[in-house]
Amino acid sequence: MRLQGESQVVIGKRAFLQAALIIFILMMLTGVLTIILPSGQYERVVDNLGRTIIVPDSFRYVQKPDYPFWRWLTSPLEVLFPLRNAALITIIIFILFVGGAISLLEKSEVMADLIGRLVKRFKDRKYLLMAILIFLFMFMSSFLGIYEGLVPLIIFIVPLAHSLGWDSLTGLGISLLPLSFGFAAAVTNPFTVAVAQSIADLPLFSGAWLRIIFFFIVYLVLYRFVSRYARRIEQNPQLSPTFKQDKKLISTVQNIPDWEEKHPGMRHALIFFSCCMVCAMVSIVAVSVLSSFSVIPNISVIAFPLMGLLFFVGGVGAALFARMNLLNITKTFFSGWLAMLPGVILILMAYSIKHIIDQGMITDTILNRAAGIIASAPAVGAAFLVYGVTLVMNFFIGSASAKAFLMMPILTPLADLVGITRQTAVLAFDFGDGFSNMVFPSNALLLIALSFTVVSYPQWIKYTFKLQLFMLLISSLFLAFAVYIDFGPF
Repeated sequence: MRLQGESQVVIGKRAFLQAALIIFILMMLTGVLTIILPSGQYERVVDNLGRTIIVPDSFRYVQKPDYPFWRWLTSPLEVLFPLRNAALITIIIFILFVGGAISLLEKSEVMADLIGRLVKRFKDRKYLLMAILIFLFMFMSSFLGIYEGLVPLIIFIVPLAHSLGWDSLTGLGISLLPLSFGFAAAVTNPFTVAVAQSIADLPLFSGAWLRIIFFFIVYLVLYRFVSRYARRIEQNPQLSPTFKQDKKLISTVQNIPDWEEKHPGMRHALIFFSCCMVCAMVSIVAVSVLSSFSVIPNISVIAFPLMGLLFFVGGVGAALFARMNLLNITKTFFSGWLAMLPGVILILMAYSIKHIIDQGMITDTILNRAAGIIASAPAVGAAFLVYGVTLVMNFFIGSASAKAFLMMPILTPLADLVGITRQTAVLAFDFGDGFSNMVFPSNALLLIALSFTVVSYPQWIKYTFKLQLFMLLISSLFLAFAVYIDFGPF
């Protein structure tokens, strides 16, 4: 949990303890909810595509399970054992492999060389590069639903930001924020828009015109926020909340030699790793497309293993081309693993929050009570309540598609009942799912991303708080407009 050399693969002791304390408190509060709220359950059915969907109006209270206090404390370990949590184990292996691969790229100087060349090419157009990167991250998230597959790229963007005269928070603003906001401003995202619309019996990707307008407004606001902050840090680096931590990592890239001035292996290392990354991006896009149209059922489960494998192959291959011997490769790879272990602990704790409410059987109770409130609200109020309920459920359930299968069968008839269109209900669901991904510490991907940097969770919240409030205002205005125009087709 300490800095090793100038590695970007690091989570500081203080940042780890702060995040662990916050998540632990949330675990305990969730446990208290299992005592206060009665247990309940909806019936579930499996549709013809093999998806488990909730049955509306089937809720019933059940006997409270025997779930003692001490199991709240063991829940971070318990989440590893059920077969349904194989995805969690895959995520952990993925993080360890990426951590090891990035350590190899740093030790072999392949990363420094790659970043140096980018800096040379864009040093006089760095805000153009910022605008392009933010757009690309948002586009991939909004249109293709690619999120997890792009998180490892943060490890390249943050040191690139350092080399361009910015800080770690700017690097996260260029990469992590557009990933999250792209999900919230989803246009054709298969895991939010497509799933929610299919359950609501809406034409696939209908109503895209309003979502496209929202996408570009969010993009402009986000670019303005990140670029304005970056210019301020450029003028006075000490204003950065991560100035002291970044100072240990930043090494300005100057006078980068041409390939022929280095040993020939560096050229091959860069080419090999770049090819692996291109293959990874193409593969993730293919998986996203096939998953969105259900061409191959459950193909999305291979996304993390595929990314981890290609990072591993790319890192080891690049190190070999850069003339590292096998002993150094092995030592460096496992040092990257060790650096990521605190992040793994935080992810296990974050996953335990959902585990606790599931074991206490209060997930459906929370949803049923929220549905009762929505049913008695006027149209505009109901739309905002859908937004709010999704925000709450997003704290417990990070997966967008899982929330859609849980919530949309209930929200669809409620929308008809209270006089808002189903399209508006889908829009409210999308808004609630996306923005809060970068706020809740129960979101494992947020913890993964922060663990790749020196940024602590409190620093991240302070950095994004005002932006999140502004986005809440903008999305609320769009939601009210959708109610006003009867955003459809129905």
